[in-house]
Amino acid sequence: MFEPTKRTLQKYADVLINFALNSGKGIKKNEVVYIVAQTPGMSLAKEVYRAVLAAGGYPLINIVDDDFKLLHLSESNQQQLTFFPTKYYRGLADSIDHWVRILADRDPLYLGKVEPERIMAANKSARKFRDWLDVKEDHGKFTWTLCLYGTEGLAQQAGLSLKEYWNQIQRACFLDKSDPVAEWKRIFTEVSRIQKRLTSLNIEQVHVEAPGTDLWVKIGEKRRWLGGSGRNIPSFEIFTSPDWRGTEGTVTFDLPLYRYGNIIKDIKLTFKKGKVVEANASKNQKFLEAMVAQKNADKVGEFSLTDRRFSRITKFMADSLYDENFGGRYGNMHLALGKAYHDAYDGKASEMTDKEYRELGFNSSVEHTDIITGSNRKVTAYLPDGNEKVIYEKGQFKV
Repeated sequence: MFEPTKRTLQKYADVLINFALNSGKGIKKNEVVYIVAQTPGMSLAKEVYRAVLAAGGYPLINIVDDDFKLLHLSESNQQQLTFFPTKYYRGLADSIDHWVRILADRDPLYLGKVEPERIMAANKSARKFRDWLDVKEDHGKFTWTLCLYGTEGLAQQAGLSLKEYWNQIQRACFLDKSDPVAEWKRIFTEVSRIQKRLTSLNIEQVHVEAPGTDLWVKIGEKRRWLGGSGRNIPSFEIFTSPDWRGTEGTVTFDLPLYRYGNIIKDIKLTFKKGKVVEANASKNQKFLEAMVAQKNADKVGEFSLTDRRFSRITKFMADSLYDENFGGRYGNMHLALGKAYHDAYDGKASEMTDKEYRELGFNSSVEHTDIITGSNRKVTAYLPDGNEKVIYEKGQFKV
């Protein structure tokens, strides 16, 4: 069985701790880092722990085994399913400065037999913890990053050998380079240039044209485009949280969605007045419907584009973190149903209220699900002066 070398994992940990956190600056001495890893990712978790210690931080570790999650979702009663230990999570939220989450599904479809409604109910019960962290993030007191540890189960779903799968991870994260952090800084410099240019255009709405897609997305007032923050490793996307009320039309997605231990294929969504009015899939239609039926999960929280020139990901990876950063021939576009990002507000997030975010069309939901398409598409921006500008075509930004 293939295993990444210790040196590869050390480079990976270096990128996560000394670059991704603190928005590309790395952690500071005496900061607390909460490390959450699924059991197959233990070897990477150890190197991340070491990197936190070496940087003078305080690591907290939480190892999650999928068998226990499956047991809880399958056999708990309704009260147990939705139990939320408030004092525990309030103390944790107050204590941590950063969060590193290591995804490592032994079997990406392990929750396939659990009723979707039970998964959604458990997910909803934990929302308070995420809300508390969002407030800290808005005040510049918390950052997080997400990464992937390759497993046999993930590789099989992607149709790759484990060695081929890890080759994609190494290339995507620049772990095959002598100095991965330097490579990330170079990429983020170019990503930053494009996002600033897009923000300066004050785009009112975009029109997305592709096979099976004719979609209008209202960007909204006081918006900025984001990217290169270190929140995901890898991350090449440039995105914003639009005004959900101005989403109209139809969009089809050609990449499968792996979500909550289920796979949903050939998703097609139709929007009217900002809401999903039709949600279709060739596989797991019931699960898609249950997901969209959650409060505000029928509205767009994110609109994102990835430039193929930045991403070295060339294979389907059966994981949204990688698939939403797919490079390939035409890059990718993805929409997230559900929660919007407050930092897409072009101002001081710490001074905003929930009511003010709602008035600007920022969506709020326990859900945030990225759905991805890698087909060739043209994205035209409509500007305040009445002009039109193609900002993305054939997998590349044109700004």
